[in-house]
Amino acid sequence: MAKKTKKDTDKVIVYSNETCPYCKEVKEKLTEKGIEFENRLTTNFQEEWHNVIGLTGMAQIPTILYKETLLVPGRDYGNASGLMMMLETLKKTNKNISLEQATLERIKTLTYHIQTAFRRTDQLLRQIETKLNTEENVDESTD
Repeated sequence: MAKKTKKDTDKVIVYSNETCPYCKEVKEKLTEKGIEFENRLTTNFQEEWHNVIGLTGMAQIPTILYKETLLVPGRDYGNASGLMMMLETLKKTNKNISLEQATLERIKTLTYHIQTAFRRTDQLLRQIETKLNTEENVDESTD
């Protein structure tokens, strides 16, 4: 396998298909922002696309590859504007950060978000339980 050059890793690659309106919107936004990109139709780059799916566990389009980072809709960005902000952030990323360090930091952030979601769920369940117990006590006292 040939060694990737800086130019290769700085290229924005869009995995898309011809009928996806969201793909069209993202490509239009990239063009509007003056960001050069290479469009890779999933049907023409099947082996590569299957590798992307294998890495992310998600077959969502448009998936973006930039600086060895895969950006998946719904997971990493919610709309074309959000994607542009992510790309701008990645563009400014310090080149001295290793892939391993970046991965570790993302895992730590993911863990934080999961813990926060569980705490919120626990709080909501406790509120529901309290409300149900209160209503049950009211029903018993009116019998």
